[in-house]
Amino acid sequence: MHQEATTQHSHNEDLLQHDKEEEIIKRIVDGDKNLYALIIRKYNQRLYRIAVSIINSESEVQDVMQVTYIKAYENLNQFKFQSGFSTWLTKILINESLMYLKKLEQNPDGKFMTGRKQDGTDHHTPLVKLLNSELKNILELSVRNLPEKYRTVFIMREIECMTVAETMACLGLSEANVKVRLNRAKVMLRNKLGEYLNDDDVFTLYKPICNSIVDHVMTEITVEKQLEDFAK
Repeated sequence: MHQEATTQHSHNEDLLQHDKEEEIIKRIVDGDKNLYALIIRKYNQRLYRIAVSIINSESEVQDVMQVTYIKAYENLNQFKFQSGFSTWLTKILINESLMYLKKLEQNPDGKFMTGRKQDGTDHHTPLVKLLNSELKNILELSVRNLPEKYRTVFIMREIECMTVAETMACLGLSEANVKVRLNRAKVMLRNKLGEYLNDDDVFTLYKPICNSIVDHVMTEITVEKQLEDFAK
């Protein structure tokens, strides 16, 4: 039994490694919800970086990401493979991040919660854990201090290596605007970062946070499925 489970897990990992994402998504829609964990792990780092670039606060990023994954799962049957899945998922994340900012503006004295219960645990963020050198400290501070419209494009293009087309689709910008914002971000960063402009260690999503998001989303999905089965 253990050997069968190990073989199945290995096969599932191979699906992503061999660029068979479409097959995975179709199997999830058909009811193999456990495969959704592979999708979450694949995109956690990208979504984290982009969410931080918009919200500019790590404390709520996990909540926004979890809501994004759950909404994507609930609407997975509407994805028609006419565009890249990563673009579709990123657009959901950007929308959720902007909604967070809007609600925060409406309630500046309160703390907007997206649904995750607070358990009193001290969740150290990746950025806090990585501030162990002067260079990384300068990098993190410099990027975080960029205006949001430049910061997001810089993260997507230089850190996440997204194409101009993907960035245009996710942000609803023209090709010229993407290039202008990226160039402006580089100019603003150049004096402090110099030759280390592409050093992205500070944006690494650590495994404990990745696992936390996977566990939360999969628990939500499992509870939802149990309730659906009970209602039948």
